Amino acid sequence: MKIFLIGFMGSGKTHWGRLLAEKLNLSFFDLDSVIAKTEEKTISQIFVEKGEEFFRYKEKEVLEEIVNDHDKFILSCGGGTPCFFNNIEFIKDSGTVIWLNTSIDVLKERLLKERATRPLIKAIGEAELKHYIIRKLGERKMYYEQADFIVNEETATLQSILDMLAH
Repeated sequence: MKIFLIGFMGSGKTHWGRLLAEKLNLSFFDLDSVIAKTEEKTISQIFVEKGEEFFRYKEKEVLEEIVNDHDKFILSCGGGTPCFFNNIEFIKDSGTVIWLNTSIDVLKERLLKERATRPLIKAIGEAELKHYIIRKLGERKMYYEQADFIVNEETATLQSILDMLAH
């Protein structure tokens, strides 16, 4: 069982990934955390020092290593992971993909609190953040919509996600 959680930054992928992994007794990986550990830098440092292009190549490499090296896991992908290279096809071919669909207002509220640790929105002011989310979500939605399951994150429960996976 390989389960991939996708969705916009702040959509709850790490939160739900940990809960699912614990409940299903599976290994949990947060793709950004694995990349940061591999590079011995924060994601923000990688973006500043090496750029987004380097990060996206590293992301693809680490994603493929996790898939190839482990039989069963829950993986919380970065918000952009499905949108680059052939990553969405790769994860769909490798396991079950769940899109945590979270409303724009909830994303904005969460991301305002986390801006310092989010390289893509660090310099965006509060007034522009909602417009940024709307624009980026518009670009990424066609990838997210390819998920096997779409979960309304704000009303989801651990049991409702487990029930969905069981069918």
